[in-house]
Amino acid sequence: MNIDPIKRELIKNALVTICDSMLVMIVRTARSTNIKNTMDFSATICDAEGQLVAQGLAVPGHLGAMMPALKGCLDYFGDDISDGDIMTSNDPYAGCSHLNDIFMFKPVFADGRRIAVVCLILHHTDLGGRVPGGNAADSSEIFQEGLRIPPSKIYEAGKPNTSLLRIIEHNTRMPARMMGDVYAQMAALNTAEKELLKLAASAGAPVIKAYMTELIDYTERLTRAKIAALPDGVGEFTDWNDDDGAGSDPVKFHVKITKKGEEFIVDFTGTSPQGRGALHTNLAFAASCACASLRCVIDPDIPNNAGFYKAITIIAPPGSFVNVQYPAALGARGQGGYRVRSVVLGALAQLYPDLIPACAGGSEFAIVFAGYEGKARKAFLHLEFHNVSGQGGGPDRDGQDGGPYCIGNLANVPIELIEAENPVLVEQYAFIPDSGGAGKYRGALGIVRQYRVLAEESTVNLRSDRHLNPCWGLFGGKPGALSRSTINPGTAKEENAPSKFVRTLRRGDVFRGEMAASGGFGDPYCREPAAVLEDFRQQKVTVEHALSAYGVVIDARAGKVDVAATAACRANRPAP
Repeated sequence: MNIDPIKRELIKNALVTICDSMLVMIVRTARSTNIKNTMDFSATICDAEGQLVAQGLAVPGHLGAMMPALKGCLDYFGDDISDGDIMTSNDPYAGCSHLNDIFMFKPVFADGRRIAVVCLILHHTDLGGRVPGGNAADSSEIFQEGLRIPPSKIYEAGKPNTSLLRIIEHNTRMPARMMGDVYAQMAALNTAEKELLKLAASAGAPVIKAYMTELIDYTERLTRAKIAALPDGVGEFTDWNDDDGAGSDPVKFHVKITKKGEEFIVDFTGTSPQGRGALHTNLAFAASCACASLRCVIDPDIPNNAGFYKAITIIAPPGSFVNVQYPAALGARGQGGYRVRSVVLGALAQLYPDLIPACAGGSEFAIVFAGYEGKARKAFLHLEFHNVSGQGGGPDRDGQDGGPYCIGNLANVPIELIEAENPVLVEQYAFIPDSGGAGKYRGALGIVRQYRVLAEESTVNLRSDRHLNPCWGLFGGKPGALSRSTINPGTAKEENAPSKFVRTLRRGDVFRGEMAASGGFGDPYCREPAAVLEDFRQQKVTVEHALSAYGVVIDARAGKVDVAATAACRANRPAP
C-alpha cells in the first residue's frame, strides 16, 4: 500500500483525539479526586498485536508501561479474546506497575478481525491492603498491599463479570467512589471503540491497520534520525533515595548512558539491590520512566508509540532496586520512578549540558488522610500527590516556581475541594523563601503544605524523600533546600518526622510538609544582580540570602542593589 504522508498525519491525529476523548470522559464521570482532578490516568490505542500506536495527553511515566501490561493479558488469553471483551489487570508481575494502577484493554473488531486495542490506566484510590490508599512505603511484600487482579476479563462478550466486580467492590474502603471510577473507565473504553470503528468504516479497516504499522515505523525512523544528530558519548550519574521505605541506609541509583549512532543504551548496573520496603520499581516501570526522560533530549514532539522505544535499550539487573523480583511490594513505586528520572536526566546533563536543567524539586510528596467520622462511621480517604515544586535552573533561565516537571503531568488539587470532601483543613500552601538552589539561573522554590486533622482521628500515610539528599545543581549551581516533615509545628508537641511514615493523628493535630527545592544552574556569583533584586521584591529571597548565596547587597529601604558594595563583595568571594 502506498503511504500518503498527509493521510498518515490525519489518521495519527484522529487516533490521538480518540485517546484524548477517553480522558475527557474520565474527568467528567469519575468519582475520585486523584482521577478527576489530579488526572492520574493515561489513554492509548495499540494495534492488534499490542504495539502502542497513539497516546492521549497523559502521564509520561505510564505510557511505556502500557505495552507490558497489555502483553500480560494477551499472553494469558491467547486466542480466547472476543468482540465485547474488556481485559483488566493490576498485577506488577504480569506487566503492570503497582496495584493501584488498574489497566483495562478493550479489543476492537471490524469484519470479524481484531484491528486494535483501546487502553486505559487509572490510579484508583484504594484496593484494600494494610494501609489506606495503598502507598505505604514500608510494606514488605505485595500481599500486604491490597487486591491483586491477575489478567482477567471484567467484560466477556459484552456481559459484565459480576463476580469480579463484586470482588473489587468488597475489597476497597471507598466502594461507591471505587466502583464509580471502574464504570467510568469501562464506559470510556466503550466510547473509544465506537469512535475507532467509525474511523475504520470511513477509511477502511485494512487501511487503518496499514497506517498503524506505518506510524510505528515512521516514529522509529524519526527517533533514530534525531538520536543520530546528537553527539556520541557516555554519561554517568548517581543519585540517592533517603532509604528503601523500611528504614535502610540511603539507596544508590546509578546509570550509565551510552549514545552511539542512532541508539541509546541505558544501563542501571551499580544500582542498589532491592530493599525491604515498597519504593522500588519493576523493569516495565523503570524502563517507562527512563524513556520518558530520554524524550527530553531526543525530541518531545516525536509521536509517542512503539517506534520510539525501538532505538533504546534498557539494562537493569534482576534483583536490583529498578528490577525487583517476586513477591516484593511496589505500592510506593512512584518514589523509585522519580529517582530513575532524576538520575537519567543527570546523566544526560553530562552528555548534553545545554539541554538539561538541574534537578527538579518537590520531594516526591504523596500523602493520605483516611479514617471514619461521626456516629455513622462514614469513611473518608484523601489521596494527594505533589510530584514537584518546580523546575531546576536551566542553561538559559530560572526554574519556574510551582511549574510542571518536564516529565510529569499531574494537576494541582484545589484546597477548597480537599476541605469540602474531607475532614482536613489546609492551613498553608505557599512558597518557601530562600529555598531555591542558587545559581546563575536559580532553582524553583520549595513548597509547603500544612494540614490540620478535623476528624476524631485519621491514619496519615506519608511517602516523600529528599530529607537527606538534596535536589542537585549543575555546573556550579547549588542544591535546593532539603525537604522536612513536622508534626504539630510551633507547639510543645512539635516533632520532626521522617520522610516516610504511617501513624495516627487526632483532631487538632497538624502535619507540615516542606517540599524540597530545585537545584541551581551555573555559578551563583554570575547571576545578574537585577534578577536577585526582583526575587527580593517578590519575597522569594531575603536580604541575607541575597548576600550569602549571590554576593548581592540589597538596600531594603531603597529597594535597590548597592552596586559598589556588591562589586566589592563579589571580588572578595570566599573560595569554593
